[in-house]
Order: sequence, then C-alpha cells, then structure tokens
Amino acid sequence: MKRIKDLPEFKRPREKLKEKGAHALSDTELLAIILGSGNKGQDVMLLSSRVAKLIANSKGKLSIEALLNVKGIGIAKASQILAGFELARRHLIKESIKVKGAKDVLPLLRDIEDKNQEYFICISLNGANEVIEKRIVTVGLLNKSQVHPREVFADVITDRAASVILAHNHPSGELKPSESDLRVQEQLTEAGKILGIEVLDHIIVSKRGYYSFQEAGLIY
Repeated sequence: MKRIKDLPEFKRPREKLKEKGAHALSDTELLAIILGSGNKGQDVMLLSSRVAKLIANSKGKLSIEALLNVKGIGIAKASQILAGFELARRHLIKESIKVKGAKDVLPLLRDIEDKNQEYFICISLNGANEVIEKRIVTVGLLNKSQVHPREVFADVITDRAASVILAHNHPSGELKPSESDLRVQEQLTEAGKILGIEVLDHIIVSKRGYYSFQEAGLIY
C-alpha cells in the first residue's frame, strides 16, 4: 500500500474528499483523515487499512479494547475513532424503521434487486414491528438458493425477535413465486410457528418491482 506522500495530490484522502465528497472515499481513506497521521514505521494508510478490517469484522460492536489491540493505535487515536462513530450515531443514523407493510421494507432490499445471484434475506423485528437486524442468509447460483430453517432462525432467536420478514431476489426479473419459493415459504412459516416467531411477509424483488406474499393473500 502506497504512503500518502507517494500518492498524486488528487488521490490523497483530504484532497479527494474536497473534490468529490466524503461518499467517494473508501473506509481506509476516511480513517486516514480521522487518524491524521501514522507512527514510526507505519504510514497512516497502512494503519487505517488495519483498523478498517477490524471495523468490518466488528459487526457494529466496535470497542476501545479492540482498537487498542491494533498495533499502532493508542488511546488518543482509538478515542478519535469512537468519538466519530458516536457523533454519527447521534446525528446521522436514521431512527428505527417501523414496518407497516411491504413498501416499508423495500429500501432495505435495494442492494439485491439487480444481483446476478439469488440472495435470501431475513429481517428480524421486535414486538413493535421495528427492524432489529437485516441478514443475508444464503447466496445461491442464479435462482437456485437453498434455504434451511436453522440458517434463517438461528440469529433471529438470539435477537429475541417477535417476527421476521423474508425476502429474496429473482435474477431473471420474474416476480411471480416459483414452486420452490412456495415450498420454502411454507416450511419457514411452519418452523416459525414452532419457535413462536411469526413470518409477517415474504417479498420477492427484481429490477421490475416487487411481489409480497402478504399482499397476495398467501400469508394469513
């Protein structure tokens, strides 16, 4: 990885942010701006890449102890990172998403609409129908994703969720559920009943729009 001083000026994080905006920067570049500098034997870009990997693996539960375990990160730099996260949480992150129908869920599924593989998603909700977590359960080849109840509900149980919404994409663009989709829906609904976790809806998305099992009267 090149050091900042070896990069052309227009590729340096601060200059890039000024010209293109923060959204154009990678996680490593954003962290390089937050950290400001590296330390002896470790350029800020290398240090930032290590912190970026830690953040990616932390699943939203970054701690000061974990940061301090990164070589080159002391209390000052760890505090800078956590302070930035807390400011974002307070002022930029949206409030909890409350689900009243399929259209409330669609913004969470934009990222899989045009995928070339089938992604099966499980969204867990609390008793107030607020989203707790969205997870990718499986990624299949084209439209041949295999889903097992244990893969769907394992983390949902840990969430202490009251209900779930299932979703997957159809790379072909077809929105009508296949026979396989109907079997999976029936199997997961029955598993949810045994666990006391209601399946509120199953949504199929593609570039052409969406199909809701609930709106179609296939969930009672």
